[in-house]
Amino acid sequence: MSEKIIAFVDGSIYATSVCDHAAWIARATGAPVIVVHVLRANGVVPPEVGAPAPLGRRSGVMEELSALDAQRARLMGVQGRALLDDAKALLEAAGVSDVTTELRQGDLLSIVAEYESQARVVVLGKRGEDADQAMEHLGANLERISRSCRVPVLVDNRAFHPIGRVLVAHDGGVSALKAVDHISRSPLFAGLEVHLVAIDIEAPAVEKRLSDAKAMLAAAGIVAETTLLQGQPEGVLGRMVEERGYDMLVMGAYGHSRIRSLFIGSTTTATMRACRVPFLLFR
Repeated sequence: MSEKIIAFVDGSIYATSVCDHAAWIARATGAPVIVVHVLRANGVVPPEVGAPAPLGRRSGVMEELSALDAQRARLMGVQGRALLDDAKALLEAAGVSDVTTELRQGDLLSIVAEYESQARVVVLGKRGEDADQAMEHLGANLERISRSCRVPVLVDNRAFHPIGRVLVAHDGGVSALKAVDHISRSPLFAGLEVHLVAIDIEAPAVEKRLSDAKAMLAAAGIVAETTLLQGQPEGVLGRMVEERGYDMLVMGAYGHSRIRSLFIGSTTTATMRACRVPFLLFR
C-alpha cells in the first residue's frame, strides 16, 4: 500500500483545518499529500435521445435552465481549482513539498473508495460547506465514509491546534486493536502522551487487553496510561477531553459494542458535539 495522505477540501470553514492537519501528518511521516475537491453533480438532466420532450420544452425555459446549469458548472470548476490552488499554497507554506491536487466530480463516497489503495489516511472536515453551523449538525457524508473506509479517517475540527495528548477509546475489539497497532507503528505518535480508556465494558478480559495494549505501545517507546470507567461513552469521553485537555480522540468507527457503535443513531452527534477535537477513526 502506498503512503499518501488524501485530504478532501471544500468551501467550508473546515478546509483550512484539513490542510493544517494534513501538513502535520506529512511533516511527521514524510508522506506526500493529494488534495482532492469533489464537484457535485448539478443541473437539469437532458432527455434521452428519442424520448418525448418533457413538459416545458416548447416554452424554451428548459433550454435557458440548461444554459444556466452549464454556466454554473463552469463556475464551480473555476472555484474548485481556486480552492485546490489555495490548499496547495497552504501546505507548501507549512513545509510540505510533495503536494498534488485533483479536481473530481461524482459521489464522494465512491471517490474516497478509489483512493483507499494508495492512502495511509483520509482527512476531511467534520462538516461540509452546506451544513448548518449549529453544533448538532454533522457532514452528511461523514457517517457513510466512516462506515466503509478501510484506512484511518481523520475528522478535523474547525481549527488546528498542536497535538500532544491523545485519548484512545479502547473496548478490546478489532477496531481498537487496529488503532493501537497503528499508533505503535506510526511516527505521528512518537513523543505524544497516550491514554487508553475502556468505558462500561463488563468483559473480565478487558483489563488484560488494556494491559496488553499498554505493553505494545511501551515496546514502541510510547508511555500510555490506562483507565476503566463507567457511564455513557459520549458523556465520559466528552468530559475527559474537556477536563483533561486531550488534543485528539482515537476510536473505532463502527461495530457492535457501545464504543464502536458510536456511528449508529444519535450517539454519534452527541459525541461529536461533546468532543471538539479531531477524531482518528478506525473501521
